[in-house]
Amino acid sequence: MILLISLLFSFNQIASATPPTDVRAYDAPNDEGGRVRVTWELSADDTDESISGYEVYRNQTVDGEYEYRGFTGRGTSAYTDDVENTVFYYYRVKVRGKALGNSDFSEPSNAAAATGQLFHTGRTNVLLGLLVFCGMVGFFIVSATKGKELFVRRIAGLQAVEEAVGRATEMGRPILYIPGLSTPADVATIASINILSQIAKKTALYETRLIVPNRNAIVMSIAHEVVKEAHAAVGRPDTFKSGDVFYVTDSQFGYAAAVNGIMVRDKPATNFFLGMFWAESLILAETGASVGAIQIAGTDAVTQLPFFIAACDYTLIGEELYAASAYLSREPKLLGSLKAQDWAKVIVAALMIAGVVFSLFGDRFFVRMFEVQ
Repeated sequence: MILLISLLFSFNQIASATPPTDVRAYDAPNDEGGRVRVTWELSADDTDESISGYEVYRNQTVDGEYEYRGFTGRGTSAYTDDVENTVFYYYRVKVRGKALGNSDFSEPSNAAAATGQLFHTGRTNVLLGLLVFCGMVGFFIVSATKGKELFVRRIAGLQAVEEAVGRATEMGRPILYIPGLSTPADVATIASINILSQIAKKTALYETRLIVPNRNAIVMSIAHEVVKEAHAAVGRPDTFKSGDVFYVTDSQFGYAAAVNGIMVRDKPATNFFLGMFWAESLILAETGASVGAIQIAGTDAVTQLPFFIAACDYTLIGEELYAASAYLSREPKLLGSLKAQDWAKVIVAALMIAGVVFSLFGDRFFVRMFEVQ
């Protein structure tokens, strides 16, 4: 009995851990609000065997009962709490014991409320890059508008467009244009529609038939209006044939089979495959090659490029598809944007090379330039 009483007395005498000090709360920076950051000085008993970690509590008044919010492990001195915006909270932290007992609460923190920030200061580099790029776009557009010749590297597939349209005209055979199989939400489809506009103008001038079968109904509507406006733009609205821009089917291989049938029956002199393609790419290209057509393809689908390169006369690779409308039309706004993109790539590549070189000597200035918090 005496031994049991002694043990109970010893248990009640286990020392409590020292509470953390200097608890502070503040609005978490660079966010849309809804978060408060709480920090504190570690307990003097923060060791492997003494404590498990820290419990965080909050209340809307400095006095009264505090609500438990979360736990952080030993050695940590910060906690982020999810809160309502513009509501002020006070925080208290206490130690969860291990070899020692739980500590008392710390002194209350200052009152803090969460608000959203208009600008993320950790992304200043992105803002500066955007301003520089927009400045270059404006500069090159103004230069092109004033008549300055902006150099665009030669793209063989686009230089062959005039020849391809002329060949079809001489042979009295139509041109088949496939704007891809995707939707207008795909950037490759948008690029293809822009190219279609330029090709439609050329076919309208030469009075060459242009066949545009579509897999997507919305793309069909857009293509129909683009080709119609192209004929009107060159003063040949009467040569536009509404039935040559049509919807086929939403089925991928049903569409491919229908287009192959058009190739076999009408034997187009030129085929354009420009846009987004999938497994049907080689089927279309091989059928086009079998009827003796000149074929110009372009896509940003990396997995389909080898098939087009193997089966077509010319292939626009990746971003060449996006540059095509500017290349063909020489429209100042498009050319200015294209040149700005080229120079932006040069600047980024130069900064990356500089970053590699300086990093070899232990200087991380250029590396930090690309960091986004």
